[in-house]
Amino acid sequence: MAPVYCLAQSADNKSSIFAKPGDKDDERPKGFRETIEKLRIEKEKKDYDQMIERGEEALKLSEQLETSFAANGKLSEKEITKLATVEKIVKKIRNELGGDDDDESNDDPRANSGSFSPAEAIKSLRSTTVTLYDELKKTTRFSISAAAIQSSNAVLKLARFLRVSK
Repeated sequence: MAPVYCLAQSADNKSSIFAKPGDKDDERPKGFRETIEKLRIEKEKKDYDQMIERGEEALKLSEQLETSFAANGKLSEKEITKLATVEKIVKKIRNELGGDDDDESNDDPRANSGSFSPAEAIKSLRSTTVTLYDELKKTTRFSISAAAIQSSNAVLKLARFLRVSK
């Protein structure tokens, strides 16, 4: 009969095991609060580790793109797909860092990139991705890196330019 009673309390919103804004932590048992805190810390560590792995993956893909472009002189459909993957990964990283696009406008990416040739853009994409990865490694799960956000924005601009100029 007790489980039904607990469910009735939770459904009534008078007593819930999850914290809500304005809830007092003193109402929950100490062991329960400690468990919740440990789970929160583990999740933060996991999220941080996943962000670093995403940075590694973006770096690996950008290196593959540079090698492929050097060999072929152009980007094939397979490389365009990799480029889109890099863009998607870096957007996730930027969002996890709390960043936003410098200019959310949908302007032509070629207008913002000056006189880049695709070859220069590919080299710059790789070097900027290296910079992003280095900045991510310098951060902790407790910090926010403005330099990493700027690097992610630069990578995204280059990826957009390369997709349009293929």
